[in-house]
Amino acid sequence: MKKILLNDLLRIPSEELWNVRVKLNISNGVTDPLDEYKSNPNLVNTTWFLWHKERRYFDVGQIAICLLKLSYDRWLLTTIKRITKKLDIVNEGVGYEADEIDDYSQLFGRVVINYHNSNRGMGNKFETIMNEMEVIEILPVVYDGDDFPGYENVRLSYNQLETIIRRQRFTWIAALQNQKAVYLITDKATGKLYVGSATAQEKMLLQRWTDYVNNGHGGNEELKKVVAEKGFDYVKENFQYSILENYNARMDDNYIRHRETWWKETLCTKKWGYNAN
Repeated sequence: MKKILLNDLLRIPSEELWNVRVKLNISNGVTDPLDEYKSNPNLVNTTWFLWHKERRYFDVGQIAICLLKLSYDRWLLTTIKRITKKLDIVNEGVGYEADEIDDYSQLFGRVVINYHNSNRGMGNKFETIMNEMEVIEILPVVYDGDDFPGYENVRLSYNQLETIIRRQRFTWIAALQNQKAVYLITDKATGKLYVGSATAQEKMLLQRWTDYVNNGHGGNEELKKVVAEKGFDYVKENFQYSILENYNARMDDNYIRHRETWWKETLCTKKWGYNAN
């Protein structure tokens, strides 16, 4: 079967191919742009894509293709822009002004290609590598992060949980909104634990965790003290959220509270953790 190449979708005319460049965005060893794309795609499509330090990737008038690394040889097409201006004074690393090309907008965040970057350069002429860029998937919706992994595999940082809530990531929202649960919050800086429950009274797990995203403490007295003494940023940097047990909406709330108590006693969270009662 003949491969579908990226330019089979873009249809850039042959006479203009010389004027097209690709920027490959990967981790800089400190921050992974994929994580930033999940929370705010614009950070990748501007700051990462149009960044420069000593080496300039683009010239005015060029078509610039932005690819974001998903895994070893898998890349996500996030935007295509035409460079309109080079900036003499670099603003937070952004070295260019550029306009997004609307003709391609339906492809942004949806086209996944396979490409092995053998030369290790982050900026490449499109015409030299275009025949190596195979389209392997067109997502039904814009990529916004990994799908819900199953209740037993949930382990989220504050930033990950906030991204799920703020961007209303479909598979996660569907899994959490009608679910009762006993959950665990871990302070990774101290090792202290908090066991909580989500029942019908708390409007299920999605609402309960939304409360933590909004204020860091969800109304819990000991967690309020943490926020008051150390600040909300401490929670954002150190708290982790996971599920100990999950139940459907028909499960009796009293049983869930019984299981919450069992976990508090098992993990000694009243003596050593953040549970006040």
